[in-house]
Amino acid sequence: MTPLTYFLDMKPEDLTAWALDELSPEDRAAAEAVLGSDAKTQEDARLTRSFCAFLSHELMDDALALKPAQRAAILAARSPVRPRMEASFKPRPLRWFQRPAIPMAAAAAVIVVGSLAALHLSHPSQEKGREMQLAQREGVRVSGLKRSVDDFSESAEPSLRLPGLPVASAGPDLFKGGLRQPMPESKPDLVAAARPASSPLPPALDSAGMVAAKSANITLGAGVTVSEAFGGGAQSPAAPMPSVRLLEKEAEAGFRRLVPGEAEDYGRNVENGLASVAREPLSTFSIDVDTASYANVRRFLNHNSRPPRDAVRIEELINYFPTPEPGPTSHAAHPILVRAEMAACPWQPRHRLARIHLKAREVPTGSRPGNLVFLVDVSGSMNSEDKLPLVQRSLRMLVERLGEADRVAMVTYAGGTEVVLPSTNGLKKAEVLAAVDRLQAGGSTHGSAGIRLAYEQAVAGFIQGGVNRVILCTDGDFNVGISDPKELADFIAGQARSGVFLSVLGFGSGNLKDRTLETLADKGNGLYACIDSVSEARKVLVEQMQGTLVTVAKDVKVQVEFNPAAVREHRLIGYENRLLAKEDFNDDGKDAGDVGAGHSVVALYELVPAGLPPGAEPGPVVDRLKYQPEEIRLAAPPSPSASAAGSLEALTVKVRYKEPEGNVSRLVEVALKDDALPVEKAGREFKFTAAVAGFGLLLRESPHAGQLSWDLIRRLAREGKGEDALGYRGEFLQLIEKAAAR
Repeated sequence: MTPLTYFLDMKPEDLTAWALDELSPEDRAAAEAVLGSDAKTQEDARLTRSFCAFLSHELMDDALALKPAQRAAILAARSPVRPRMEASFKPRPLRWFQRPAIPMAAAAAVIVVGSLAALHLSHPSQEKGREMQLAQREGVRVSGLKRSVDDFSESAEPSLRLPGLPVASAGPDLFKGGLRQPMPESKPDLVAAARPASSPLPPALDSAGMVAAKSANITLGAGVTVSEAFGGGAQSPAAPMPSVRLLEKEAEAGFRRLVPGEAEDYGRNVENGLASVAREPLSTFSIDVDTASYANVRRFLNHNSRPPRDAVRIEELINYFPTPEPGPTSHAAHPILVRAEMAACPWQPRHRLARIHLKAREVPTGSRPGNLVFLVDVSGSMNSEDKLPLVQRSLRMLVERLGEADRVAMVTYAGGTEVVLPSTNGLKKAEVLAAVDRLQAGGSTHGSAGIRLAYEQAVAGFIQGGVNRVILCTDGDFNVGISDPKELADFIAGQARSGVFLSVLGFGSGNLKDRTLETLADKGNGLYACIDSVSEARKVLVEQMQGTLVTVAKDVKVQVEFNPAAVREHRLIGYENRLLAKEDFNDDGKDAGDVGAGHSVVALYELVPAGLPPGAEPGPVVDRLKYQPEEIRLAAPPSPSASAAGSLEALTVKVRYKEPEGNVSRLVEVALKDDALPVEKAGREFKFTAAVAGFGLLLRESPHAGQLSWDLIRRLAREGKGEDALGYRGEFLQLIEKAAAR
């Protein structure tokens, strides 16, 4: 069918079939030719594909799934006319790709190639050479085998790039960049002896192998592409899975396949305990806009693994989710709007839960010119499909958003450092993308030299009043130069005073240096995010690009004063590594977190009411004192002042911040009363925040979890989900189910 004929005959159902990838190859080619030449049809296609993607995402949310008892009741009540309907139903003819022969042929192709590879590997001389190579690679880590089908689809490169249309199906370079640590130059062709060099694997076999790899939920580790492993070279980007024999040989030779967390570094994270208001009436902390912990937790759960306790930072779980609550207007006196709300604590019904929410002002896209320096780790540890290739896909997304007023440079580091792209105008996208595509991994990790060179480039291209930022893309494995986290932090903090901020994007599994990356972002006045998929890269670098790059308030500190007449004890949930001394709040020389455009920052306090009798709530039992009289320990705290006793306020929230280029802080204050609101009457955002916090408490096996259960978390999350236009909250509901199954 010609494009013209197809255009004349195209119906809405044809457009839907195209959006759902249900057309035959011939019809699909004709449809895409039409879409590329007609603006109105392009718009219809864009809307149709967006709607199909929305439906696909929402249908993945099993929140309304039938319970077994409900399903049994429905089946028992089947209509007596249904058998007659089934008997009269005539199925429509199968499409070509639905016929049984197609998957059978694909499976047969995989088996044949796998057998040939196994035969080749069994040759004694090849075995010996293989073992020698494996011995040379002793100590090299290989990433795990398991990877979900969703990750395959999200890693896909677009095969159709029409203006205004979303990314289409996976392109041929799905495995571009390699999946395993590079083998020595003398690596044997695994199937060269099994087939003539002049007969590459046919495309149909490559496709069959790709389908089988997805179905089996298996991929190679880091550095050798699937096509390279089977001798396909650049002409065979997608090829069948490696044989079981190949995997067994690597295991015999001592390969360690990393799972998330196996060699990853997380700082000690001890939860805050209850503090007496009489002795500690103030709680002070630096805000945190990082979201890395949520993506990290999701990565573990998607690999059917429970995250380490120290990897779960509850404030980063909470702050991952954008809130629909409005921020300050463009004419407001402050760039931050502060709200506070209180209701019963879901996991300790006698306690209260206070939610403090800071929302930053939105900034129009392109309102400030950007001076960006991409600092890319291209060391050997980045040679994994979920590292450097994902970095490249992520940077391509950001490059597409650059404008005429923006400039971008790129620095790489491994055993040495190099400026692979001098400062270039944002409109010269072809030059920038070409530099991104040329990146290759190999060598040791001289991170400190790369950081120094990147800052030199950023300072040289400094734009007064613009966005001056280094964007570090790495797994954090610094093994040459400055490798001590404190020394690195001191260097970054000194550079931040120049007005060049640092954002850190962590990639990959197995050896993620989470503690180091969080420290760098904190001291560099920037955000730390973990990029575990293309969709997460899109969230951080496209959907929330202004918040990631444009700072609207820096050194933001929060101090809460509690009224002893209303609150007996308080506990800040999360922010354990952001606590400040009470004197730091008014000290403008004290560094704190920064807030980007449109960012939401939420903090939760669990409060013990003043009227609750001692011992009425669960808590640890304290032994009798050995060296002091008991009456000293049990001495009653000082009585609250008359003004405190007469006040209806439970607490006052104070926020200090500086303008992005200022040195003197400004103050915002908000008071909060306790209206004895039950959690059932709390707002949606309150319930959803409580659900995410409870999720973190259970993952951490917190002693403060009280009456928490997965059922309670699930109920709160559903009640607080709201419209969820971007689908993040629906995904959270799915993570609850995965966590509950662990």
